[in-house]
Amino acid sequence: MFFQFFGGLGVFLFGLKFMGDGLQRSAGDNLRSILNAFTSTPFRAILAGIFVTVLIQSSSGTTVIAVGLVSAGFMTLKQAIGVIMGANIGTTVTAFIIGVNIGAYALPIMAIGSFMLFFSKKQFVNSVGQIIFGFGSLFFGLELMGDGMAPLQTLPQFEQLMLDLSSNPLYGVSVGTVLTLVVQSSSATIGILQELYSQGSITLTAALPILFGSNIGTTVTAVLAGVGASVAAKRTSASHVIFNVTGTVIVILLLKPFGALILGLSQLLNLNPAMQIAFAHGLFNISNVLVQMWFISQIAALVTKVIPGEATVIEYDASHLDYSLVHTSPIMALNQAKVEIGQMGDAVVEQYRSMFSFYEHQDEKSHEKSMKLEEVVNEIDMKLTEYLMLISTEELPISSSNEHTIMMDVSKYLERIGDHCESILKNIKEANQLAKRQNKNAKKNGKEVDVFYDEDLMEMFHLVELNIRESIESFTMNSYSLAGNVIKREKEINSLEMHLRGKYIERLNQGVGKPSDGIMFVDIVSNLERISDHSVKIAKHALGFRYPFISSKLVNMGRKVEKTPIN
Repeated sequence: MFFQFFGGLGVFLFGLKFMGDGLQRSAGDNLRSILNAFTSTPFRAILAGIFVTVLIQSSSGTTVIAVGLVSAGFMTLKQAIGVIMGANIGTTVTAFIIGVNIGAYALPIMAIGSFMLFFSKKQFVNSVGQIIFGFGSLFFGLELMGDGMAPLQTLPQFEQLMLDLSSNPLYGVSVGTVLTLVVQSSSATIGILQELYSQGSITLTAALPILFGSNIGTTVTAVLAGVGASVAAKRTSASHVIFNVTGTVIVILLLKPFGALILGLSQLLNLNPAMQIAFAHGLFNISNVLVQMWFISQIAALVTKVIPGEATVIEYDASHLDYSLVHTSPIMALNQAKVEIGQMGDAVVEQYRSMFSFYEHQDEKSHEKSMKLEEVVNEIDMKLTEYLMLISTEELPISSSNEHTIMMDVSKYLERIGDHCESILKNIKEANQLAKRQNKNAKKNGKEVDVFYDEDLMEMFHLVELNIRESIESFTMNSYSLAGNVIKREKEINSLEMHLRGKYIERLNQGVGKPSDGIMFVDIVSNLERISDHSVKIAKHALGFRYPFISSKLVNMGRKVEKTPIN
């Protein structure tokens, strides 16, 4: 009995995960974009939460994505609470799917899915096959669990347990919470409950508290994910708990009227037992959202008080890109794009400083902040590129067309600087791990210099930061003097790079080099030099050196361009 039950549970969970992965593949990598773009109001945030949860078949997964967006500054805590509410409704879809009794056709469905997976090379067909195979596995797992649990009806101990659950709703809530915590899936708990209720092993009065308890159990995953995470992540997890626990308390107080309503709907719509549980789950979550959606601000204020501290949220103002200007005044839209480039540059400078702080102190806070800023830089680059592409479809004067081309370049240079910062973070982590292993060996005469804090390398970090900052300022402020400083400083940075490489080779020749030193000098120094190169390219755009036609003079009322080569 136990073998069949746990085997069926494994097949069910696999099918749920496999189907969710297929849905996610067919949807592409747009889930974060959906949550980011469609959460401007509480109602839209709830709809976005429903949609994404239906796609990935996991309310916990949707919550994790929302936490990441809050931490990166693309979503407020209030918007995340709306998404969490929507996720609770989205997860009820699985219960309705299970309520459709097609278990007898589970194996043929799996066969169709497997044929699509193995006999087609098209990615879309493979994704659909994965969805169908997961769908069939879901029902096959349920059939196995149902067969495994069938003998429970004859056990006196199980009958007594069901009587206890019927007489004590809190006991049922606890069972639902613990069971969901163990299997890490509220859908699995509800599937088990639907099978038991369909077999007549449990009454509706005993089943409903277990159903409500599964909603509390699913928050435990979010709580565990929030342990050791940022303040924003903890607050989002706490709001999930408050929302679900409050809804469960309210419905437990109204258990008898709620049970009577479900029985009435069952008779009216002629629902089978599994669909009765699905309707109870759906009605509970929808009612919970309809009641608590008006108190999102209060929930956000409560979790802010319960979890004090300064949230490490990256502020990002997305209001600069006014799409209405693209068609009405494309030149004004270009000005807005330049403001956005300035904001992107600020994010890149802050990312670099956080990366340098991690280099100095190896603290996780700096690492986390730098990675969040990398997400911000990538998001701005994506939106800015889309905005500039829309502008390119409009008729522009020659000078504005040239400026448009430059902006496309500058945004890509900034994005690459961010990528190099991320690479340096990875290199520092690798160097730390190697250094720890090397420290187990005896140090030679205690005179070894820790290259991790080499003065020349520190100087290179500072010079590169100056180049990044002044190149961005030279472009946004049209400053020739700052651009000139960047180009002059590049020679000093190149000399430092050669000096550091020579120093590393010398240390190797002396027999004091370590693998961690190699990572530091070969990779980090190279990344710093490339960052400086991109800064110089931005500065040259400010001077008009990157494209010869930028510095040409216009004749005949600005219609004819005379190109002047640059030596």
